[in-house]
Amino acid sequence: MTTSASTATPTTTRRGPVDPRLLAVAGSLCIALSPILIALSGTSPGTATVFRCLLGLPVLVPMGLLERRRRRRVRAMVGDEVPRGRPWLIVAGGILLGLDMTLWTGAIHAVGAGVSTVLVNVQVVILPLLAFLVIGERVRPSFLLAVPVMLGGVALAGGLADGGAGAAHPVLGTVLALLAAVAYAGYLLLLRLGSAPGEKAGPVALATAAAAVSSFVLGTLWEGVDLTPGWEALGWLALLALIGQCMGWVLIAGGMARLPSSTGASILLLQPVGAVLLGMLVLGQFPSAWQLVGCVVVIVAVAFAARRRAEPSPEEAVAS
Repeated sequence: MTTSASTATPTTTRRGPVDPRLLAVAGSLCIALSPILIALSGTSPGTATVFRCLLGLPVLVPMGLLERRRRRRVRAMVGDEVPRGRPWLIVAGGILLGLDMTLWTGAIHAVGAGVSTVLVNVQVVILPLLAFLVIGERVRPSFLLAVPVMLGGVALAGGLADGGAGAAHPVLGTVLALLAAVAYAGYLLLLRLGSAPGEKAGPVALATAAAAVSSFVLGTLWEGVDLTPGWEALGWLALLALIGQCMGWVLIAGGMARLPSSTGASILLLQPVGAVLLGMLVLGQFPSAWQLVGCVVVIVAVAFAARRRAEPSPEEAVAS
């Protein structure tokens, strides 16, 4: 069966000017700063998420408009051969993104910046499973071998071996992080399915606008949304919007679009490791020895799951 370019999804890592794994790694490191900046802002989950979205839009919208203008020029040259995106899927993904970021922020307050980021990244299993169920994307054998190791590392980093490692509310934080992981995986899949080839900033801008709405609704019902958080908090949230929302998500969108779901999800597990280390350096949130062991295990598993750049399949070679 032949699929159009707008609905086809990658099963191998396609070659491009920049290795998509590098884009995903760079984006992951940007987002690893997010929980630190959220903690420094001292704001509620809804407040942090709403402001990171609203403050990111003035940067993302112009980027998206420039991207759209460039695509129009390409379409004018080649006609309707350029596939179009599906904005409704991106909006749906953005709603999930707002839920993810709000729940994750609550988990940061409950279980710590680094550990909450480790726990939310059980999406490494959820995303490939969703891709398999929704679009029939095959899962690489190396990923299947690495999953138990990854989950073991996540469990250790989450404090399972030492009763939460002194977290304020380890059970609540774990539940919130797991719910956020489901929403996170749904966002990543819908963003990829809804974006046209070559789109990065435009879909992220649209998803961010939708996330602002869903996070405001959830935040209003849960701990409230403070529309005047103060200048110091606004400064941290502006930095969060620039690094975590704009730079991080645009880089991840560019990398994930050219990676299999299993590989991309594995690389995103570098986020929690970076968050744990930054939590130590900036916030003084020192994890236990077992949590550090878990971070090392995650790094090794990620390196194994994404250790080589796959060649295009014969079908892709013919199509290109």
